[in-house]
Amino acid sequence: MSALTRRPALLVAAVTGAVLLVTAGRYGYHRDELYFLEAGRHLAWGYPDQPPVVPVVARAMTDLLPGSLVALRVPSALIAAGVVLLAGLMAQRLGAGRGGQTLAAASTALSGVVLGMGHLLSTATFDLLGWTVLTYLLVRLLQGGQSRLWLLVGLVAGATLLANVLVAFLLVAFAVSVLLVGPRRLLRSPGPWVAGTVAMLLGLPYLIWQVHHGLPQLEVARNIAGGGSGTSSSRILFLPLLILQVGPWLLPVWMCGLVALWRDAALRSLALSFVVLLVTFLVTGGKPYYLAGLIPLLLAAGAQPFLDWVRRTWVAPALLTLSAPALLVVLPLLPVRWAGPVVPVNYDAGETIGWPQLVQQVATVYRTLPAGSAIVTGNYGQAGAIDRFGPALGLPRAFSGHNGYADWGHPPDAVPVLAVGVDPQLLHRTCEELRPAGQLVNAFGIDNHENGTRMSFCVPRQPWQETWPRFSHVG
Repeated sequence: MSALTRRPALLVAAVTGAVLLVTAGRYGYHRDELYFLEAGRHLAWGYPDQPPVVPVVARAMTDLLPGSLVALRVPSALIAAGVVLLAGLMAQRLGAGRGGQTLAAASTALSGVVLGMGHLLSTATFDLLGWTVLTYLLVRLLQGGQSRLWLLVGLVAGATLLANVLVAFLLVAFAVSVLLVGPRRLLRSPGPWVAGTVAMLLGLPYLIWQVHHGLPQLEVARNIAGGGSGTSSSRILFLPLLILQVGPWLLPVWMCGLVALWRDAALRSLALSFVVLLVTFLVTGGKPYYLAGLIPLLLAAGAQPFLDWVRRTWVAPALLTLSAPALLVVLPLLPVRWAGPVVPVNYDAGETIGWPQLVQQVATVYRTLPAGSAIVTGNYGQAGAIDRFGPALGLPRAFSGHNGYADWGHPPDAVPVLAVGVDPQLLHRTCEELRPAGQLVNAFGIDNHENGTRMSFCVPRQPWQETWPRFSHVG
């Protein structure tokens, strides 16, 4: 009997990875991925809105296969497959039989947050992996695993901090939960303190970068809490969106997991950690997917109890079948011209459609401007798209004041610029001559973030070196 049939979770993980790889090249780059490509050309220990790992990965995959969208997304597909496998392994450790392990892996594979993070290169993808590995290690430790595992906890947490700072919330929530419901003996042993120290030392370079640059990550967080992100939502919708993003038909499984963890005195702190984090992100204006890293644990913990509860063999397959349409919403399976109805449900899908055509429109307008004009954009997605597709159309590099782009240079002297999606009030204060230059239209009829973006021709009153600080913003 092959290893795949002996371990059903391994088979599910392999299928998940294969599906993600097959669909990786459809539609196009996400705005964040375009930003990561340029950040990879400006490697540093930190950026205003992220640690260094994802730009390093983007640079490595681009150097390996230049211009390949599929190559850029291979790490994410492998991570998602690994998370699915870990869900099955956690279920096994928590006492699940073959059916429970299969349900844990399959429900994780069909979870919208796992599919979405496995499709795109993002900081959240590496955060998902880090949280899943950490919860697997914590389960082992709470069940009496060897104390040397704490060193591995510290290493994984520190490595994850260099990709996404949200893992710090998991560590703090777990510590608070152990204080509240035990086992408090953990905090009297050196293991957790060693883990925390190792994690902090590994994450220190990014912290130093943030302090040196005035902690811009805090301003990014405030902007997100204030609704400034494309995926921000109201606090009222936090829990419904979490259920929707995980998959509404999977709710009974992970709720069984939450109850099962709470009933187990040894693992109760993990259940409370979820509640603590849910309340924390709800109060602070975080996004529902910030909790994605705990979903594999909850599905793993709930798979066997759910099967024992329903006691009908058809129920679990029915829930998985009902969850399958998530593939159409999260992954680019539909023809691009049919993707319009998906965008209101999956904002990120819209942000992967139409970038080459957008840059072509910018190029058409740019050719009508005085020779030597520069291009300034309002956000990093626009700038990243121009830097990715513009050279083939004869466009110069783009400048932007958004996040990391603000530190990568400004237009020279007082040259005129084509302003793409820049705040009109800012342009009125900056430009001696200002006139409309057109409007971007999504070539596929998708009403995404850039559809309707206005372009303007601007001759500045002052040299850009003096004006540029007004254009710098994070969020």
